[in-house]
Amino acid sequence: MSTSERLIESTRELLWERGYVGTSPKAILERSGAGQGSMYHHFRGKPDLALAAIRRTAEELRATAAGVLDGPGSPYDRIEAYLRRERDVLRGCPVGRLTMDPDVIASDELRAPVDETLDWLRERLAGLVEEAKEEGRFAPELDAEEIAATIVATVQGGYVLARASGSPAAFDAGIRGLLALLRTAR
Repeated sequence: MSTSERLIESTRELLWERGYVGTSPKAILERSGAGQGSMYHHFRGKPDLALAAIRRTAEELRATAAGVLDGPGSPYDRIEAYLRRERDVLRGCPVGRLTMDPDVIASDELRAPVDETLDWLRERLAGLVEEAKEEGRFAPELDAEEIAATIVATVQGGYVLARASGSPAAFDAGIRGLLALLRTAR
C-alpha cells in the first residue's frame, strides 16, 4: 500500500472512531506509519486528507449497497438483502457517523460526499419501490421517496439504538419490523 493510501485508510478509521476533531495529524501519522513530510507531500493538510478519506468511505458504502441493490431477485428481495446484509452494527455506519460530526456538517466541502451518498441511497431505494409498485408487489399508493427515507432512517436509527444498548438486538428488531411492514404493503 502506498503512503498516500496508508494515510487515507488511517484517516478513514480515525474519523470513524474519533470524529474530525479527535483525528489529529499526529494520530494519522502514528496510525499510518508515515512521516510528517509524507502527509504534506500528498495532501495540503488535514482538511484535504479528511476529504479524501470521506470520499473513499462514501464510495465504499455506495459500492457495498449497489452490490445487493443491483443483485438478483425481486425489488423486495433486493431491499431485504440490503437490510439484512452483514454489518458491524455496534461500530455504526461510517457515513452515518459523519452526519453527527459538527465539524464535518459545518463544512460544505466535507459534508458534500456524505450528502451525495445518502441522496444516492434514497434514490436507489425509491427506484426499487417504484419497480415493486409497477410489478404489483407494493400498493400503488405508496410514496416511493417516503418509503426510501424510512428505510434509510431505520438503518441509521438502528445503528444508534444498537450502540446505545451495546447489542445488535435493537438494530435487528428494527429491520424485522420494517420488513414486516413492507410485506404488508403489497
